Amino acid sequence: MAYIAILTLRQIACDKASTERSATMTAPITQDVLTIPRKLPEGVRINLVGLTRPQLRDALIAAGTPEKQAKMRVGQIWQWVYYWGVRDFARMTNLAKDYRALLADRFEIVLPELVSRQISADGTRKYLVRIAGGHEVEVVYIPEEGRGTLCISSQVGCTLTCSFCHTGTQKLVRNLTAGEIVGQVMLARDDLGEWPEPGEGAGADRLVSNVVLMGMGEPLYNFDAVRDAMGIVMDGEGIALGRRRITLSTSGVVPEIARCATEIGCQLAISFHATTDEVRDQLVPINKRWNIKALLDTLREYPRLSNSERITFEYVMLKGVNDSDADARRLVKLIAGIPAKINLIPFNEWPGSPYERSDWERIEAFADIIYKAGYASPIRTPRGEDIMAACGQLKSATERARKTRPDPRAMP
Repeated sequence: MAYIAILTLRQIACDKASTERSATMTAPITQDVLTIPRKLPEGVRINLVGLTRPQLRDALIAAGTPEKQAKMRVGQIWQWVYYWGVRDFARMTNLAKDYRALLADRFEIVLPELVSRQISADGTRKYLVRIAGGHEVEVVYIPEEGRGTLCISSQVGCTLTCSFCHTGTQKLVRNLTAGEIVGQVMLARDDLGEWPEPGEGAGADRLVSNVVLMGMGEPLYNFDAVRDAMGIVMDGEGIALGRRRITLSTSGVVPEIARCATEIGCQLAISFHATTDEVRDQLVPINKRWNIKALLDTLREYPRLSNSERITFEYVMLKGVNDSDADARRLVKLIAGIPAKINLIPFNEWPGSPYERSDWERIEAFADIIYKAGYASPIRTPRGEDIMAACGQLKSATERARKTRPDPRAMP
């Protein structure tokens, strides 16, 4: 895939090393456009994917679009890019030819590169996606009866080092840009053939009906890019997924949770996993900074601030660590007064993991205590384990390849 330079005002330094290593090539530059210059420099093209509506308006004006036309042009281009999935300005037939030529000269519509996909025996799809600088993230699509959930990443690697999570064994490389986050949704829709033909309405059944920020990284440590990306995904004139169909999973970055409620307003899931600070400090080390009490005090306000129905508590079941009846009863007491459901997640093992999955009878007994206390306690069915696509198993293929052979199920 041939890349062109993309305008950036911030976050160039994070890819400087990888760019220098390939100085003889024309490498992509990371885009994190927060402000647009009054006039675009000659010979520079902006990637439109990931720009908010105000940023897109400013960019069009800077490229020569009359201000009086800018709002209308934003609406037209937005629909082509995010509703019909069109990447070629020449196909935007409700725009004049000379304006299409202007757009093609000053802008690009570029997604991250889809390197490979793997398809599990249960239908789960795992995508390996390459972004600027040659970095890689993984994206997972989980088809279910009547819905399809796309699990997307917000960072390359992770800083949190949760001891049960495979992703946590890969050091943080950098945050993803808004365009790289939105691009994951667009790539999945490409692969699933979900875009309607221009001029036609979208089908009633959505293949990607839900998005969860539960892939690589801690979303609230990349707040601005995640906020802007989800604003694009939720926009009713484009991809149009309602805020109740988007769930952000956090390990508990307490200062950003209130911002998430007011600036994103999506559903919230908490990687909880323990009922005492002693155990949670080991499983989710961020607990040493914001302990269980601090986290729960903040969560009690989230449903009101975000108009959400309830918070999801994610709880991975680890044999002999956090799966006792006493743990179940403590969990019920801790979340008392918070509209909630508890997702019980059988641990998905990975090479070198220090834990084992709780026995099925133990998981069911744990779930029964929670259910009798009045909380929904579904046990998540492991999906995509045969391609390392299950919860907690994601890791860049370049990291994994250092220790494993190529998987013959990988599809180009």
